[in-house]
Parts: sequence; C-alpha cells; structure tokens
Amino acid sequence: MQKYKLVCFDVDGTLIDNLTFSWQIFHDYFQTDKHRRDDTRKKFFNGEITYKQWAEHDIELWRERSAKREDFFNAIKHLKLMEGAIETLKELKKRGLKLAIISGSLNILLEKFIPNYEEFFDDVFLSRIYFDENGSIIKVDATEYDMDGKAIALRKIADREKISLKECVFVGDYLNDLRIIKEAGLGIAFNCNYKELKKAADVVIEKKDLREILRYILI
Repeated sequence: MQKYKLVCFDVDGTLIDNLTFSWQIFHDYFQTDKHRRDDTRKKFFNGEITYKQWAEHDIELWRERSAKREDFFNAIKHLKLMEGAIETLKELKKRGLKLAIISGSLNILLEKFIPNYEEFFDDVFLSRIYFDENGSIIKVDATEYDMDGKAIALRKIADREKISLKECVFVGDYLNDLRIIKEAGLGIAFNCNYKELKKAADVVIEKKDLREILRYILI
C-alpha cells in the first residue's frame, strides 16, 4: 500500500528552473516603482495588510504599466521547466497519488511551461491573472495561501480528502515553504539554498532533477 497519498509542489525554483521569484522577474521587466513595492512589502511583514492585499497591489503596478499577456510571456521566455518535471508528474499520477500546487507564483508560468497542468494537478493554489481578448488585465485572483498560508492550504486538501498530514508530501525551495514543509509527513527541500529550510526538511535534494524525489515518495 502506498505510504503517501498527496504530493504538493511549489512552482518557482521547484517546477520551474532558473528563478527564485517570478514576481521579481515581472517587476524588473515592467520597471515598476521600487519604493512603492518596498513600502507595501513592509506593510505586509508588519502585519498591516494581508498577503492577498500585497499581491493585488503589486499586480496593479503591472496594470499601470499597461502590461499585456504577451509581455508576461516575453518576460519569462528565458526560464525553463525543471529537469524531469513532466516524467515525475506522470509517474506520480500513474501510481494513483493526488497532486497539488501550493505556491505564491502565478498561473502565467504554468500556462507557459505546463499548459496542460490541469490534467496533472487536482488542486492549484496560486495567484491568477485574467486577460481580455486584447491581452489586457481584466481580473486578478490573488492567492491567500502563501507564506504561513501554504500550510493552511495543505490542511484544507488533506481534510477534504480524508488524508492524514503524515500521508502528505511537500516539495519546495524557499523560506516561505518553512511552515508547510514542517507540517507535511515528508518535507523535501529541493534545489534549496537556505539552511533553515534544509534543516526543517526530512530530505534535501541538491541535484536539479525532479525525478530524484520519486525514490523517497514511491516507497
């Protein structure tokens, strides 16, 4: 019988290679106001606004720059899918595991690099930007489930599926994964440069090949 039943993934630096923050890539591309970004970031970490409000604020900065759908795709054309990502997702699905994304990233990256992502993932928690027929931003659905909220998303899925947290896996690379990596039955620090996360994880994988996680999950 399969020990683990749910595998959850971060996006930036985990499913997608060559980046730490997709948000920063877009801010750099659109040349948004750094002072306004820093001010809002401080408000979040001071507890003055929610993560959702922070995300909505930053997306509004892109809208002010008349950002179009094709601009977002141009901004990330230098990125690539993590080595072994598709093979890993296919193998996990074949074994009957449920898959989820719990990330502070954006739907744009999945649409670019895993356009059929809904075939793989049973749940997708991230921020979404919607565009009209001219490519202009018309709607924003910013996630509430980043930072400590990632662990809340994990529990929501586990409760709904009647899966214990011990049967859950999380794969991530950054400090905003700290809480969820501790909550999951198996926490994997993948492609990670942060000692605190590595210390909290059950498994640390340095090699940038997502297939490396399979030996720890399919047991």
